[in-house]
Parts: sequence; C-alpha cells; structure tokens
Amino acid sequence: MSRQGAEPKPPWSAVPREIKEQVATVLGAPVARADRVYGGYAPSATFRLKLANGKRAFFKASYPAPKGSGVRWVVDVEDRNYRRLSRLITPWAPRFFGSFNRIGWHVLLLEDLGPRTMPPWTSAKARRATRSYAQFHKSTRGKTLPRGLSRTQHYEFAGFWRELSNSGELGRVAALARGREDQAREWIDVVLPVMRQLDDGLAKTKPPFSLLHLDTRSDNTRLHGDLLRIFDWPFASVGPAEFDVTAYAQGVRADDGPEPERVLAWYEDVLPLRADAIDASLAAISGFFADRSWKPEVPGLPRVRSFQRQQLKCCLAWAARRFDLPEPRWLRAVAD
Repeated sequence: MSRQGAEPKPPWSAVPREIKEQVATVLGAPVARADRVYGGYAPSATFRLKLANGKRAFFKASYPAPKGSGVRWVVDVEDRNYRRLSRLITPWAPRFFGSFNRIGWHVLLLEDLGPRTMPPWTSAKARRATRSYAQFHKSTRGKTLPRGLSRTQHYEFAGFWRELSNSGELGRVAALARGREDQAREWIDVVLPVMRQLDDGLAKTKPPFSLLHLDTRSDNTRLHGDLLRIFDWPFASVGPAEFDVTAYAQGVRADDGPEPERVLAWYEDVLPLRADAIDASLAAISGFFADRSWKPEVPGLPRVRSFQRQQLKCCLAWAARRFDLPEPRWLRAVAD
C-alpha cells in the first residue's frame, strides 16, 4: 500500500521500552528488527517482528490516542475474541501468541502472515479466497456458538435509506456527483422504494446462521495457497453468512477485483446462498455507504471516506444490475 495519505502510525522507536521488554518476555526472545506495517484504516501500531532467535511475529497495539483523534480502539474486544473463538476461527485466523495491557498500550502478538497478497486481485486469487471464505462460514453454519457473541450486530447496517429519506439528507448523497446532482437525485428517488423495502428484510433473515467476521476486506486478509487467512476480529458475531459474503464481494470489486456476481458464484461452489438474504444485505450495505460517504473526514482516519465512496459506487452499480434498476451513470461523477 502506498504510504501517501496513510494513517500516522508510530515508528518502533516510539514504542516504550517497557512494552518492548514485555514483548520479549511473551515471545521468548528480544526483537531484532521491527518493520512498520501500513494498511487498514486505523493508526494502530503494527509491526512485523523478527526475533533474535530467528522466529517471526506480528505486533498490533492501541496506545493513548492524540487529543482530538476520532479513533475508537477495539483491540480489547479483538483480544477477547482471539481467546474465546480460537477453535472456531482456526485455521483461517493467525495463531495467537499472547497479549498484555500496560501503561496505556494494549498489545496483541500474533502469527506473522507475511506481506499483502491482494490487491492486486486476479480471478484465480479471488476464486481460491472466496471458496476458502465459504468453508469458514460452512464450518459453523447452524452450530451452537458462544452466547456472548451478538446475534444482531449486522442490523447496525440496516435502516439508512429510511433515515436519509426522513432526514432530508438524500441531497447530500446526490451532491457527491458534482455536475450531475440532478441526475443523481432523480435516480435515487426512483430506486428509494426498492432499497427501503429490501433493507427492511435484513432483520427478518432467519437461521441457519454462521460465525461472521464482519470486516473481511483485502487489507484484513492474506491468501496462502488455497487458504484465506483473516485477521482483525473485533466485530465477530453471529448472523447470516450472506451478509458477510455480500460485504466481502463488493469490497473485492472496490479493490479492482472481479465483479460481485462472479464472487458469489465461486462461493456457491461450496455453500449455497439465499437470494433474499443477499438482496437485503446489499440494500442495507448500500445504504450504509450512502450515509457515510458524504460526511466529513474522521480525524486520524484520512482514507476512510474515500474508500467508502468507492464502495458506494460498487454497491449501487451491483444493486442496479441485481434489482433491475436504471443504470446509475451519475456514479462516474463521484470522486474517490
């Protein structure tokens, strides 16, 4: 990933000595080299570590955020999930080596999964990754899952089309298409009843459910042969696999990968999908990005809005094809 516009991640020299000493204690050897890792959309401290004994590990930590930052740390939740979900997320998740919380730093020590493998996406990579993702969902489908996991977290993506309409803020979405605002607003007014009706169906989706990752983007994954390795687990919950794969499929396309329809076809080589659950998920996710993409930048997260606009464009183009809606030509005027 280009470092231009990236989050201000701290260098290894900024990590307190007490933290470095505890890392050596947990891992059994001092750190010989720490390479700062860019990627993701938060300024967490992330490093690929090479230890004095030749072994490797990955360091991820939250730390006292600068004043005025819009960052909300969830490393504590991720720590808990690595511990309680180990048997369910293996072999897709990295191995968990340990964690600790000291002087305002919450550190996770994980298996180093290596440098990024996508983007760029190819059809071969997307096919292997998607089938592995389906195997992940299939492994827990219909099974009894830990009580402490939310069964409604995916609902948080629903209802945005209704809210935008009721608040009169659909014009802000249309205003993203500079020079084509009228065309955008006309399109939105035509498709709004369809989107609202489908969006309402998300909360009505019935079991069987699976363990969901809820944030499976390119920057949170590595592809090792035929196995999709997935990290960043703070949002793990229980729900319809269709929601997870819909979010994943549009993200693949947003990173210049294959079209979502192809991604779903590869997924169904392993696990069948329910069309109504895909419809509800796509409408809801589209509404979420419609709500977020025009809002001000978040302090400390300089690339989030840009990527959300890319995702909005992918979602609406896909929705138009899937729901037989007019082509949203105005999206070409929406800047990333």
